[in-house]
Amino acid sequence: MPNKKIRLGILGGGGDSLIGVLHRIASSMHDNYEIVGGVFNPEHEESLKFARHLGLDESRVYKDYETFINEEIKLDSEKRIEVVSVLTPNFLHFPMAKMLLENNFHVICEKPLTTTYAEAKELFKIKESKDLVFAVTYTYTGYPMVRQMTKMVANGEIGKVHKVDAQYLQGWLNPVVHDKEKRSSTWRLNPKVSGISCCVGDIGTHAFNMVELVAGSNVKKILSHLNNLYDDNPMDVDANILIQLENGANGTIRSSQIATGEENNLRISIYGDKGGLKWEQENPNYLYHLSDNEPMRVLKTAHPYNYDISNISTKIPPGHPEGIFDSMGNIYNGVAKAIKKQKFDSVEFPSIDEGVRGMDFIEKAVKSHQSGNIWMNLD
Repeated sequence: MPNKKIRLGILGGGGDSLIGVLHRIASSMHDNYEIVGGVFNPEHEESLKFARHLGLDESRVYKDYETFINEEIKLDSEKRIEVVSVLTPNFLHFPMAKMLLENNFHVICEKPLTTTYAEAKELFKIKESKDLVFAVTYTYTGYPMVRQMTKMVANGEIGKVHKVDAQYLQGWLNPVVHDKEKRSSTWRLNPKVSGISCCVGDIGTHAFNMVELVAGSNVKKILSHLNNLYDDNPMDVDANILIQLENGANGTIRSSQIATGEENNLRISIYGDKGGLKWEQENPNYLYHLSDNEPMRVLKTAHPYNYDISNISTKIPPGHPEGIFDSMGNIYNGVAKAIKKQKFDSVEFPSIDEGVRGMDFIEKAVKSHQSGNIWMNLD
């Protein structure tokens, strides 16, 4: 029986957008999707130009997202777009996702889910009233060895978890934040576009999501210290956060966009009473398994000793590097299974639940800092 591809629409991600090409390639990996149309740029002519570059039917490329939705729902169910990827700046996530859900489109949304926790909860409520799939692209959860790590912890291979340490260090903001004119021109440092947080909202939320996924336990309490660096900069660019998990473990989440020389240094380490595990995004094919009384083991992708969820996330034989495109592709593959109502593992894509928790984390991290670095309970 031929594979019937899911009709995919995209909002944002046009031109030379890194996120755009990441999502487009990811959607093509498992032959589950066909990009049909969307709104790639706020300027309609630019959007049409980009559609021509992709070889799309220009009649399915609309001037804005409201027109996109209103025109697509007029089409026969066998022709209309089924799922929409929202790849715009943060402030547009909520109105776009809300209207999409209300008109019965499945949604794949970039993180953070919204700009406020209240908006995130509203989206969750709408989604729960619909028979729809909603994924939030915490991209790094799709790596095979992250999934291996998650299963090893869940199956007790390191014993009772008592310590978690996550870091996400970048240096890209350094040349921008030290120049007053430049820092006032980037949307990442504009709260009207980005929300109340830059560093925590952009990358700290990735580390938070990774902690909860791998530890198999929600974070219960946090205490944060944020750094805006300059008095006239309203947004955090560096964060150090203490965490307490519901399973009794303690830990830290450290994120920075002013870590000079760092590129995309996401790392997570988790320790139990029988062993520990370490993984780093810049060297993603390796998972390090630590023990008190045995040499360190190095687990690699695509070997039969890994769990099935790790190996079905690997596309090529051992020794061939896989990276972020593959990770996002695994998330898109999981979403496709859910849309097609096929069996899928709960870790195959981050759901709206995780997006909502991410927004709670962001707001409580900012509030903890503003309140004098005090412990705050997450919902």
